[in-house]
Amino acid sequence: MKTPHILIIRFSAIGDVAMAVPVVYSLATQYPHVRITVLSKGFARPFFEGLAPNVSFMEADIKNEYRGMKGLNTLFRRLKAKHFTAIADFHNVLRSDYLRLRFNMDRYHVAHINKHRKGKRKLTSIKRKKLVEQPTSFQNYADVLQKLGYPVQMHFHSLFPPEGGDLHLLPPSVGTKPPGTQWIGIAPFAAHEGKIYPTPLMQKVIEQIISQRPECRIFLFGGGEKEMNIIDQWCSQYDACTNASQKCGGLMQELILMSHLDVMVSMDSANMHLASLTATPVVSVWGATHPYAGFLGWNQSMDNVVQTSLDCRPCSIYGNKPCKRGNYPCLHNIAPEEIVEKVMKNLK
Repeated sequence: MKTPHILIIRFSAIGDVAMAVPVVYSLATQYPHVRITVLSKGFARPFFEGLAPNVSFMEADIKNEYRGMKGLNTLFRRLKAKHFTAIADFHNVLRSDYLRLRFNMDRYHVAHINKHRKGKRKLTSIKRKKLVEQPTSFQNYADVLQKLGYPVQMHFHSLFPPEGGDLHLLPPSVGTKPPGTQWIGIAPFAAHEGKIYPTPLMQKVIEQIISQRPECRIFLFGGGEKEMNIIDQWCSQYDACTNASQKCGGLMQELILMSHLDVMVSMDSANMHLASLTATPVVSVWGATHPYAGFLGWNQSMDNVVQTSLDCRPCSIYGNKPCKRGNYPCLHNIAPEEIVEKVMKNLK
């Protein structure tokens, strides 16, 4: 009998791929006789290599090596040679749609994600808004597997053992964590303005945390030249702050560090999902977007969500739409004290 072999397709941004990890892990552990291959961009390799014995990772550079129709046809031939028995499309965009079409034409068992776009349009509607919680991305991914005949009960906890990742794999400048020391992570940025807490207010958050916990250590996460300049400025101004992304120098190293944090402060961004994969509680700040869209981090509590109640919220699923009021009151109206209070509750 042919060994079942499932191909899971998910390209897109790092946060979306990270949200597939708990589902893939649950599938792998509940069906150990099934081989699983995850097809994604190269950055996702640390998520899946070593996740479970029956999970493997396949990298596809769809912007260069497999660009355009010709590239996708080449990729399809490469995939077909691996003799998959089922195709799970976790993405459902033009590229994955085309691959799915090719597999369908060859009579493969194929299923794709339902993104519940209608419900999300009602959630972000200006005049006919319906604040109804949508299914999470985790549930949407699991629904694809159920269509293929593999229902899963999700039970993922962390990429690392209870004691966290091996700090010895990090640069010496990160150091070790003495017993009783409190490590706090802050990821103050996101891909879109509608999801970024104003920088002056975030600086007040840092000042208040240091004031209340002068012995703590704060690790700042971010990328991009502009973001790094702000982080470096804060690190030079406050001895408690460390530029974590600069010190770590890679995704796996950042994940190891996150697994030792007592709490993370993040926007609705990739870092919320990364910290969630290490079982670290996340105080998440939401502006133009809303947890009801289904993108709250894995096993994160609504008690740790910071948001304001405005008639216009949410106005966007991804935070990429311009503010109708012009100044993002959804973010500016959040007092630094609200964030700090939730941080302190997690430290207690």
